[in-house]
Amino acid sequence: MWKWFRGNRRKKILATPFPSEWERNIQNNIQYYHHLNHEEKKRLQDLIQFFIAEKHWLGCNNLELTDEIRVMIAAHACLMILALPNDYYRNVNSIYVYPTTIISPEDSIGVFEVPTSPVEGPMPILGEAHHSGPVILVWDAVKRETRHPEHGHNVVYHEFAHKLDMLDDSADGTPPLTTPEEYQRWIEVCSKEYLELCDKVEHGKPTFFDSYAATNESEFFAVVTEHFFCKPENMKRHHPKLYRVLQDFYRQDPAKKVIANPLP
Repeated sequence: MWKWFRGNRRKKILATPFPSEWERNIQNNIQYYHHLNHEEKKRLQDLIQFFIAEKHWLGCNNLELTDEIRVMIAAHACLMILALPNDYYRNVNSIYVYPTTIISPEDSIGVFEVPTSPVEGPMPILGEAHHSGPVILVWDAVKRETRHPEHGHNVVYHEFAHKLDMLDDSADGTPPLTTPEEYQRWIEVCSKEYLELCDKVEHGKPTFFDSYAATNESEFFAVVTEHFFCKPENMKRHHPKLYRVLQDFYRQDPAKKVIANPLP
């Protein structure tokens, strides 16, 4: 009954054409959108319409939620699951959006937060993903990182990677995979890469990924997901095995798309 209800509801959602203003927002702000082919753009637009209509949105600290805010967040989240089944965000019910950086209470730092400094008491937070709660995002960070993907940071990718990780009720840096062979390869590649990163960070050596990825396996998955979509060519060149593991999971090859369809 629920599947029938949801299917019928989604048909009604898609009966409304994708707003031209929404597409202009995406075209003007998300570079990766221009690397997609026509079918992928249509698929993404459908996912965005479902996502915006089916999730609960809340503007916090007097932030007025606009279509631009919803579309920018939804577009990034849906790009991640473009080639995955569209129920992969079944554990996302609500998105809370703050206008600017928020300060966490002392001693409340969780493993799914994106800090901007070492964990020492109250600190600025750009986003949080709660296991049985909302995704929390800071709008000015979303805007800033959207405009500069070359920096390799994107709080939407980061927090929604956590939600994918938590689909199996365990935030361990390993999202649900399909076969024992995939799990074995994931463990072999990701464990090796994570431990090597931790060793480099501990000894002050330069790293391709931000040192925050060495916090734990869950943060490692979230950070490498940011690079997979923001800087795919560089990641594939510096960490080809890790790139391939994410390519198999997300069922996308953004580096190939960027090379095949360069921006003018």
